[in-house]
Amino acid sequence: MALCLKQIAISGGTGFVGRALLTRLAVSQRIAVTAWVRAIPSQPLVTIQYLKQNVLESDDLLQGMMADLDVVIHAAARVHIMQDTSTDPLNDFRRVNVEGSLNLARHAANAGVRRFVFISSIKVNGECTKLGDSFSADDAPSPLDSYGVSKMEAENGLRDIAADTGMEVVIIRPPLVYGPGVKANFQTMMRWLSRGVPLPLGAINNKRSLVALDNLVDLIVTCIDHPAATNQTFLVSDGEDLSTTQLLRRMGQAMGKPARLIPVPPALLKAGAALVGKPELAQRLCGSLQVDISKTRELLGWSPPISVDEGLRRAAEGFRREAAV
Repeated sequence: MALCLKQIAISGGTGFVGRALLTRLAVSQRIAVTAWVRAIPSQPLVTIQYLKQNVLESDDLLQGMMADLDVVIHAAARVHIMQDTSTDPLNDFRRVNVEGSLNLARHAANAGVRRFVFISSIKVNGECTKLGDSFSADDAPSPLDSYGVSKMEAENGLRDIAADTGMEVVIIRPPLVYGPGVKANFQTMMRWLSRGVPLPLGAINNKRSLVALDNLVDLIVTCIDHPAATNQTFLVSDGEDLSTTQLLRRMGQAMGKPARLIPVPPALLKAGAALVGKPELAQRLCGSLQVDISKTRELLGWSPPISVDEGLRRAAEGFRREAAV
C-alpha cells in the first residue's frame, strides 16, 4: 500500500523491532520519520531524525514532540525476561508498559495524532494452546504473567482513549520474533547449533507460531495507513507453525550446521526441567502456541511476504555477521 502520510514517529527506535522498522521506512520519499530513543545510536540512519527522550517515564517535551504527527508507532516497552530479579515485577511492568504507554497516547490524542499503532504481545492471549487449536485476535484475554497482564491493561486503556478522543488505535500481538540481531533464547539456540552441541530435542511434536522480523515490520507498515485497520487488534505469524524439533532442523539447515538431535521423550524433559526449577522452559520447548492470522489476512489483504526458511536464513546471516565482529 502506498504511504500518503506526512510525519510518523516511532518509540523504541533502537530496539530489535524499532531498528528494523526504521530501516524499512528510511527509504520512503513520501514521509518524514522521527525516532524517539533513550540514546542516539552510533550509526544513525541518515534520513531519520532522532530525538533523545524518555517517552515512557517523563512528560517533558512530549506535547511539543507530537506537533504535526500523523501516526505514532509505540514499539518501546519493558520486555519480558526469563529471570526477572525485580521485587515487584508487575508494578515495574505497569509503570512502563501501562502508565508510560497511556501517557504517550493521551499526549498524541491531545496533539491531533490520527493513528496510534501499539506493539503488544501474544502473551495477552495466554501462554499455550492445545495442539491443533489456536489463539485468535478476538479471543478473551488470558495473560498468565506480569508482562502479559501489563500489555493487556495497556490495550484496554488505549481502547478507552480511542473511544474518548476519536484517535484511531491499532494493536498488533506478535508471538516470538526472530531475525538478524535476535537475542535471548533464539540466539542461544543458534549458538548451540553453530557449536554442534547435541540436544535432547529430537522427539517433540508440538506446534508453535513464530514471526520473522521482516514479516512483522511489513504488517506494521501496512497498519500505518490501512483504513480497515482502524481500532482493530491483529495477530501475526509466518503462516507456518513448526515443532521445536522442526525449528531446530530448519535453523540448522539455514546455518549450514545440521542439528544433532537426540530423541528424548517430552515427559522426561518436563520432569528434568521441574527438578531444576525451570518448568517454564519445558513449556516453551514442548508446549504448543499457535495463532490464527485469518483476520489479519482477510481485513488487510495481508500475507507474510517471506517464508519461514527465508526468515531463518536472514537470522543465520545476522548471527554470522555478529560472530565475525
